[in-house]
Amino acid sequence: MKALCWHGKHDVRYDTVPDPIIEHPEDAIIKVSACAICGSDLHLFDGFMPSMKSGDVLGHEFMGEVVETGTEATSLRVGDRVVIPFIITCGQCEQCQRGNFSLCERSNRNAEQAAKMFGHTTAGLFGYSHLTGGYAGGQAEFVRVPYANTTHVQVPSNLSDDQALFLGDIFPTGWQAAMQCDIQPTDTVTIWGAGPVGQMAVRSAMLLGAKQVICIDSVPERLKMASDGGAIPINFEAESVIDRLQSLTQGKGPEKCIDAVGMESHSSSTMESMYDRVKQAVGAETDRPHVLREMIYVYRPGGVLSVPGVYGGLIDKIPFGASMNKGLTWRMGQTHVRRWTDELLQMIVEGRIDPSFVITHHGKLQSGPDLYKTFRDKEDGCIKVVLAP
Repeated sequence: MKALCWHGKHDVRYDTVPDPIIEHPEDAIIKVSACAICGSDLHLFDGFMPSMKSGDVLGHEFMGEVVETGTEATSLRVGDRVVIPFIITCGQCEQCQRGNFSLCERSNRNAEQAAKMFGHTTAGLFGYSHLTGGYAGGQAEFVRVPYANTTHVQVPSNLSDDQALFLGDIFPTGWQAAMQCDIQPTDTVTIWGAGPVGQMAVRSAMLLGAKQVICIDSVPERLKMASDGGAIPINFEAESVIDRLQSLTQGKGPEKCIDAVGMESHSSSTMESMYDRVKQAVGAETDRPHVLREMIYVYRPGGVLSVPGVYGGLIDKIPFGASMNKGLTWRMGQTHVRRWTDELLQMIVEGRIDPSFVITHHGKLQSGPDLYKTFRDKEDGCIKVVLAP
């Protein structure tokens, strides 16, 4: 079959790879009908995530049709149309029973490697390094889905692929980011990053009844899309984020803040950007934490800090004393996708939201290597890419 494979930093290729096969009785094989390039994929593309190997199949946001099932994959039938969550979920361990699906204790087949990095293992992920299990991803014609009984979402026939696809990642990720904020009707919610997750967080905060939602970015097309969703846009390259937030909150700061950027954030301050890039270059930090620093500074005391943006390693110069003394609450983590999908699917069916609004580019799988660069460089107004094998 054909797939998009990682061969090193900025080197994604459209390769021929072996077809997946049933390896365990609870497996299923999915014929992919649609897949997406996610902002988290750019962390692999840019070489920030450890334990990638040349030839790894990329992609963790995908859906399709069941074409084969193992003898114990009794929740699926050949012909079923499904979205596959990026988190591989056994459904039986203690963490899964608590609804903490991204912390599944059984699905990471490289659990020892993950435990050395993090202290304990986290769940297996599709297409996201050997630290998270080394599972082949969904930017491919076919995918093997382990723990298939619980790692799928059934899709109604009246929804298009474009409407359903993002149930596998960015829609529940934006929703969880907003839910972690415990939004009240009097709250100002500020979101750093107007990429796909930021866009979903904007809509989620609006659905949850925030008084006002603010979105910070520097790309005009992204800020326009956030504004269309009800957010007040701030272009951090054109105005002071701190001054504008002070003005919009009568000097008190926002109650709730969401970091939808993650490890590759950057600052309009030349000195701060230079500091972080030098620290990265010498291995003194792996991730750039500008957004976290700014969030802590602008937060109203007693606020909640939500982090859906991916961080992979070490950060430096975090004003933790300010966070402690201001009584800030931190909530973060990979998305517990299956905790939210039933509710979010119903929202789509009822017409309360159509997640396809975020798509700006469609392409064939073979155009993936070029579209990775288009997405990374934000060229041609690119906000979200969907590929069809």
